[in-house]
Amino acid sequence: MAGLMDSVNQRTQLVGQNRLELLLFRLEGPQLYGINVFKVKEVLQCPKLTIMPKSSPVVRGVANIRGGTIPILDLSIATGRAALEDLKTSFVIITEYNTKVQGFLVRSVERIVNMNWEEIHPPPKGTGRDHYLTAVTRLDQQLVEIIDVEKILAEVAPTSEVISAGVIDDQVQSQAVTKHVLIVDDSSVARKQVLRCLQTVGVEVTALNDGREALNYLKKMADEGHNPDKELLMLISDIEMPEMDGYTLTTEIRSDPRMQKLHILLHTSLSGVFNQAMVKKVGADDFLAKFKPDDLAARVVERIRVADGG
Repeated sequence: MAGLMDSVNQRTQLVGQNRLELLLFRLEGPQLYGINVFKVKEVLQCPKLTIMPKSSPVVRGVANIRGGTIPILDLSIATGRAALEDLKTSFVIITEYNTKVQGFLVRSVERIVNMNWEEIHPPPKGTGRDHYLTAVTRLDQQLVEIIDVEKILAEVAPTSEVISAGVIDDQVQSQAVTKHVLIVDDSSVARKQVLRCLQTVGVEVTALNDGREALNYLKKMADEGHNPDKELLMLISDIEMPEMDGYTLTTEIRSDPRMQKLHILLHTSLSGVFNQAMVKKVGADDFLAKFKPDDLAARVVERIRVADGG
C-alpha cells in the first residue's frame, strides 16, 4: 500500500493546472468510487476497532493509529447501503477534512489516477436531491462516482452554523445590505452552510456550483459592461470542483483585466495539506479552512469595512 501512495508527495505540482489525482476504491459490488488524493493521509488494512456506544451507525468504531484515536466511518452505510462485512479484509482511507481526521472504511483500494478537472462532471440531473455524489467521471468506459464527503460528515457530526455574538455589529449589518458576494461550491451542504452564514451577515448572495459556471458568470458581467471587482464585495470559492477547480478559476480571473482585482477567498476542506505558498501561486487574496462560521463571517465583515473605508 505504501507504493500506492508514492504519488501523493507530488500532489502540490498539480496546483493551478486544473488537474487532480483520484484514489479509486470500491465498496460492495463493482461500482468504482473516487476521493481526491489531496484529502488522503494514509491507506491501511482495517485495524482493530473499538465500538463507541451511542455513536452514529455510520461510525463502526474508533482505531488507535499513530498514537491518535480516529473514528472509522463505513462509507457503505453512509451512502444508504448495507454495512461492509469481514473487516479484516477491508481497508481504511485516513483523510483530513475541515481540520478533522477520520477514516473511511472501504472494501478495496484500487489505484491512483491523474485526471483533468474538465473530465469531472456534476452528477446527472435525474439523480435527485438525496444522493451522495458531488461529481462523476469515466475511466476505461466505467463510471466513477465521487462521494460528497462533506454531506456525510455533516450528517454524522453536524457542525454548528451559529455566529457568535459580537462578530457582526449593527453598523456592519446596515452596510451589508448594499453588498453582493459570489460563492462557488460543488457540495450542496457546503454551499448552504456558506449561504446561511452570509445571509446572517446581511449581504446579497449568488451561489454557483463550480468554477466554470463562476467564470462564465463573471465574464457575462464584464461583457455587459459591469465591473465585477467593484460590484462584488468578494468571491468565496471552494477548491475542489468539477469542470474547473478553484485554483484555475483564480488564475483565469487574475488574467482578465476586467476582473483581476476581485477579492478572492479560497474556502476549502483541504486544510491539512494547504499552505500559503499555494495561495500566492495562483494569486488568491486569502485562504480559510471549512467550516468555521465565526471566521468566515469575520472575513466578510472585514471586507465590508474595507469597502466602506471604515
